[in-house]
Amino acid sequence: MKNSTLKFLLIVSLILNMSFLGAAGYQYYKKSTYWTSPFGYKMEKDHFLFEGLSLRPDQMKTMRETAIKFRAVIDEKRRAIASKRKELIALMRQDNPDRNAIATVVSEISGMQEAMQSMIAMHMLGMKAGLDKEQQKKFLDLIENAMTEGRQMGCSPTEQN
Repeated sequence: MKNSTLKFLLIVSLILNMSFLGAAGYQYYKKSTYWTSPFGYKMEKDHFLFEGLSLRPDQMKTMRETAIKFRAVIDEKRRAIASKRKELIALMRQDNPDRNAIATVVSEISGMQEAMQSMIAMHMLGMKAGLDKEQQKKFLDLIENAMTEGRQMGCSPTEQN
């Protein structure tokens, strides 16, 4: 091959590689700016449902601090559930799957989801307690709308990073 042909192929290859890197970087950025709420509702990471309420600055600060801590706990629970799901799939891939082991993992996943569901409900009650009657109504309306638009509470289709 001629030297100019090799240079052309190298340039095309570099452009193609840069395009793939750019697309991968954009997808990572896009994914890292969103968070899935406990209700399956996708929102920006620094946004909270309760920001749609007319909160006093002290209420906003308290709810924000509580929600940030809660998000960390929920994300950890989601990762644990995702890990158990991977374990379940690995058991099912075996040539002769152990049905008792599969039943045990399914039971563990169910228990983890139940515990997370309970945590979410208790968290919601705690948040509600810091609001006045009108704010409570609006807060529960926001949660109901998020649950309607999202997925089943606490069930995330993908592992959170």
